[in-house]
Amino acid sequence: MKIMLHNKSTKIISEINDFFTSSEKAIYTILTILSSLKLSEKQCGLESHSNNVYRNINKLLLIIIFPFFEIKDAWNYSNSSLHAIMSCGKDVFYRLLNDSFIPWRHISYKLSMQMIFKAKNKSTERDVNHTRCLIIDDTDFPKTGKKIELIGKVFSHVTQQSILAFKGLFMGYHDGKSFFALDFSLHGERVKNEKKPYGMTKKTAKRKIFKKAR
Repeated sequence: MKIMLHNKSTKIISEINDFFTSSEKAIYTILTILSSLKLSEKQCGLESHSNNVYRNINKLLLIIIFPFFEIKDAWNYSNSSLHAIMSCGKDVFYRLLNDSFIPWRHISYKLSMQMIFKAKNKSTERDVNHTRCLIIDDTDFPKTGKKIELIGKVFSHVTQQSILAFKGLFMGYHDGKSFFALDFSLHGERVKNEKKPYGMTKKTAKRKIFKKAR
């Protein structure tokens, strides 16, 4: 069944919910939480174009629940049980995911803050004494292509050598029981050798793709 522009985004959650019985508590809980989140295309920067058959907010909701239905990526969506909810192809999701103008960090932060407040409201007196803290960590994202925007050599603390990669920087909040992702960013590392910025020759570095931010 197609979800047209005039449909409310909550309808897609209720339709997915119809696939399950009350005994399947885990999925029921996940869908209940998603239904309670305040998601607006305008607030999230996900405004749909007038010629869009499927609303961006519905695409986002489906992408969020992919892991719970063992859907690895958009390519595998058409062979999943969820395909009956929104019978579209993989390109519908890829166009959304590849849109560099969508504020993904803002969306992630907005969803996480709602989850934090919901967890706080349900916390018990025993939970009040739990240690709360911010956690900041980085990790390597190895790549093979040299034309990627901002790609370069970074020093890996795992392999103890320079590798072609991004550095992913992540910040999360731990309330003593649960962990919530707050923000993330990808970084390149400029090395001291001016002849090889980002660990590459200037000739190779010029081949990288650059996009102007909106």
